[in-house]
Amino acid sequence: MCGRYRRTSADEEIAKRYHIPIPIQSDLPISWNIAPSQPVLTIRRNPETGIRTLDALKWGLIPSWAKDAKNGYKTINARVETVEKSASYRAAFKKRRCLIPVDSFYEWKAGIAPKQPFSIGMKSGEPFVFAGLWEGWKPKDSDEWLRTCTIVTCESNEFCLAIHTRMPVILPESVHEAWLNGSAGKQVLVPFIAEEMVAHPISMRVNSPRNNDRAIIDPV
Repeated sequence: MCGRYRRTSADEEIAKRYHIPIPIQSDLPISWNIAPSQPVLTIRRNPETGIRTLDALKWGLIPSWAKDAKNGYKTINARVETVEKSASYRAAFKKRRCLIPVDSFYEWKAGIAPKQPFSIGMKSGEPFVFAGLWEGWKPKDSDEWLRTCTIVTCESNEFCLAIHTRMPVILPESVHEAWLNGSAGKQVLVPFIAEEMVAHPISMRVNSPRNNDRAIIDPV
């Protein structure tokens, strides 16, 4: 699964890197310790104009048919094996996709007590994106829509497998547009190239979302 990550690249950097018109105003600060239920930065595509936008969505997808918002934490990840069939995700998989900009993600290695957290990212040090889905949900007693999202996960590649059995789907830039416009199917939702990734153990301070500073990713 993927339950924690950091996004420390500024909005302007992400906009330039992923072909989003400037100026942009997401109003989201960078974060070293992003957790479920928090607003997260996403890249969406306007279906009419094809223009990409940088938007803040709540992490934890709430299906449009949900009676309430209580199950958001259970839907922070969508398994690639069932994403097109699951009642919670199938509509979003067909029509509402997004990219989620990331600088590294955190995973906890089992088999030792306490579990050791790791920071996992690219050898290049550059940002990358998760494959995501989004939905709109409106409470019965409100006219305001709540926009939420989830991260698609797959089986780990040989590198991440040493830490955890699953990993987020990381999309190379060559398939970003096809993912956003819906022309790409599940064939692009595969483990990322292991040789391009790097990881190191980090402080247990990452266990609490209240700890949100640069020192979290210092190697231990």
